[in-house]
Amino acid sequence: MASYYYLISSLPMLRTRGEPPMDYAEFLRQCRTAVSPGVYETLATLTVSADHGPFLSQWAEFYQSLSRELTYQRSVKLGRPCPAPYNRDPGIVRAVSEAVNAENPLEGEQILLDLEFRRLDGMIGLHNFDDHALYGYAMKLQLLERQRLFRREAGKRAFDGLAAHIRQQIPSL
Repeated sequence: MASYYYLISSLPMLRTRGEPPMDYAEFLRQCRTAVSPGVYETLATLTVSADHGPFLSQWAEFYQSLSRELTYQRSVKLGRPCPAPYNRDPGIVRAVSEAVNAENPLEGEQILLDLEFRRLDGMIGLHNFDDHALYGYAMKLQLLERQRLFRREAGKRAFDGLAAHIRQQIPSL
């Protein structure tokens, strides 16, 4: 456990805005010699919906609630029937409502990412140099890597390419 002090204190701070300071592969390289084989295996196979261990089980419960609320509110917005989730968390309901009604999808994703980071910070609490802190950091990095896929410029290029292809196909119809 002593090596956690150096490892965790040497990790760069993660923020919801901007580029992550490293990718997940680099994070794993830094962890390889500082954590037990079991912890490393958990980190190496970690996904945003992982649920093994007390910390990750608590996270999975939150993430499932968030996913159910997103499904519900998106369905309602589209006029599709969908039963309301049980045991709705007011903080999740409020953030999802803001995200679903955001002016653009990237803004909505940012609202959800802010909620996820706040929840992870609350779960980490005073666990500064243990598995909780490490798994929380890893989960935040996973979330940032996922968000990196939602880049406006790349999305606009893809959309413009699809629109050009459709415009070419229209005369032949």
